[in-house]
Formats: sequence, structure tokens, C-alpha cells
Amino acid sequence: MKILVTGARGFVGRNLVSQLRNIRDGKARWYNVPDPQKIIVYEYDLDSTPEELDRYCSDADFVYNLAGVNRPENPEDFMKGNFGFASTLLDMLKKYRNTCPVMISSSIQAALDNPYGESKRAGEELMFRYSEETGAKVLVYRFSNLFGKWCRPNYNSVVATFCNNIAKGLPIKVNDPEVTLNLEYIDDVVDELIGALVGEEHTDGRYCHVPVHHSVKLGHIVELLEGFKRTRETLGVPDVGDAFTRKLHATYLSYLPEDGFSYPVTTHSDERGSFTELIRTADCGQVSVNITKPHVTKGNHWHHTKNEKFIVVSGRGVIRFRDVRDPHAQVIEYQVSGDKIEVIDVPAGYTHNFENLGDTDMVTIIWCNECFDPDRPDTYFEQV
Repeated sequence: MKILVTGARGFVGRNLVSQLRNIRDGKARWYNVPDPQKIIVYEYDLDSTPEELDRYCSDADFVYNLAGVNRPENPEDFMKGNFGFASTLLDMLKKYRNTCPVMISSSIQAALDNPYGESKRAGEELMFRYSEETGAKVLVYRFSNLFGKWCRPNYNSVVATFCNNIAKGLPIKVNDPEVTLNLEYIDDVVDELIGALVGEEHTDGRYCHVPVHHSVKLGHIVELLEGFKRTRETLGVPDVGDAFTRKLHATYLSYLPEDGFSYPVTTHSDERGSFTELIRTADCGQVSVNITKPHVTKGNHWHHTKNEKFIVVSGRGVIRFRDVRDPHAQVIEYQVSGDKIEVIDVPAGYTHNFENLGDTDMVTIIWCNECFDPDRPDTYFEQV
């Protein structure tokens, strides 16, 4: 299948093209695309030539028309960039009697009386007339506010601008935090467009649409973004169980400066090794890493409610348990090693320790069901 993508280096275009390539290369097999290895993507953008567009239109099996302008210097360029290019594209398809399906990206602003909306509405009507004249299938999408990775900040997306500025420590301006934005996430858009490729588009008869929307107040978006930034100090993680929060967090991270991907954490060290908290959550406990020096034993304590999971990922040792109700109870031992990754549960009411039996550091990842509270540590020292 030969697929023409105009505006291939724009926000939607880049994301769509990258996923089409993943499908072609067998890296995204969950899409219902027949013969994916035969996909050929023609990329057309501002630096492409009319000859290339002519050649692409001659044998394309499907066209995604994502080209357009959002903020030209002159208002009349809206019509030229949106309606004018769509007309050129359709004329070239007519030239070769190519009646393949054509998708066009419109906007919810097509319903408004402003230069941008008028140009988008004109492009829509052009597509509908083209379909009537040629019998070609057209898919007109009125996108709302899109967000996701690779969206240009300080252009036409407040989410992109706020993500970029907050990630880089730049100021933002919120005129009305109560304004509700109707948002569509780029991955949901791409999934919908690839579905349209095989006739699985969502449509109300005249217009197609992305089935997943998020209606969120601007003030809440800012709160989430500022919270994401604070996690480097609190070690917190966002509520990834909430779909919008998960998508916004992924978007925010894509705007981090390239010299700012890493951040420090506090390590507590002594002659026995070290202990470092990595992640704290509001309702799923915390994750830490413990390093134990050779032939050193750590622990010898128990908990009433706190429970942990130990995963030794490097080195070798033994984890020991004893029921605190009986000082003479049998000591239970588990041999552990980075050569055999397994999870050891640490139940409440069992005093426990772990000893490094090797000659190299033993590295243990520890999950605990609650974040450490120095005022109520629920930790009671007792020899195993």
C-alpha cells in the first residue's frame, strides 16, 4: 500500500509517519493493516517539489492531507495554505483519475467565522464536492485541541507551550484557569487515522472523529504540570491510572531539555553500604535500592503492617526470616542471586535480615507498601 502524507513533518504528520514505519517494520503489530511489509510512505512537506507531489498522486492508494497553515503573517494566507493546497492536491489526483480515499485534517474552528475557520470550512466543502464528482471516499476530521510529543510550543497549542515552559523553568501566563479545553491526544489521533486506512474510521456520516476526548480545565492542567516538575524533589510519580494524567505526563517529559533528563536523589551511606529512595507514591508505596557490601548483614528488624518485596539484581546472598512470636522458632532462609531474579515477600510479624555472601556488592531493589514516615517508622529491631 502506497500512502501519501502531506504535512509529513508537522505535528500530526511526524507522529503518523513514524507509526506507519513501525507497522511496516513489524514493530506495531496490533494494527489491522494487511500486508504491512508492503507499506510505502510518501512524505510531502514544504521543501518537497511539485514534481514529487505529481508522482505521489499518480499511484497513491491512500492520502492523508495534513498540510495547512495555522498562524500566517497575512490572513489571506489561511485560504492559500489550507484551501489552496487542498485544491492543488485534488487536481493532481483528478489528473491521474486516482480515486483513492483522501483524509483531510480540519478543525473545530471550521464552525467559526474567522479567517482560519473559513479556510478550513472551504477545504471541507471542496472535499465533499470532490467526492460527489469522482466517487472517491473522503474523510473529514474536525480536530479539537491536540497535544502530545513533537508539538511546537508557542505556536497553536497551549498544552505544548505550558509543557515546554514549565519543563524549562520559563514563565507561563494563565488568563482564566476555569476555561475548559477539549483535548485529543496524538496517539489516539494516530490510532484513529490508521484505523481509517482500513475502513475502521469513526464517523457520524458527514464528519469523522477521534473517539477519545478529554475535557479539562486549564487550571487543572497547570496544577498537573507543576506537580510533575515537583516530583524530582518529592520522588513522587503521577497518577498514571488516570488516562489524561498519563498522557499529559508523557507529553511533559518530551519537553525536558536534553541536558536535564537526570536528577539527583539522596543516598544514605555507611561502612555497610548504602540505601537510596527512588520513587514515592501516594497510594502504592515506595521503591528503593539497597547496596550491601561483601560479607555484611543488614536488617534484623520487623514490622506490624509495613511489608516489603526484595529483588536482588546483582551479587549473591541470603535472606533470613523468623516469626517474632517465638525467639526459638526455626529460621527460614532464601538463597538469592542476581543470576536468578526473583521476588521475596517480607511478611509483617517476621524479623528479617539479608547478608551478602559474595565478594562484590549485592544490589537489592526494595518495594515497600508505604512510604517511610520517620515519626511512625513501624520498624522494630530484633535479631533473626
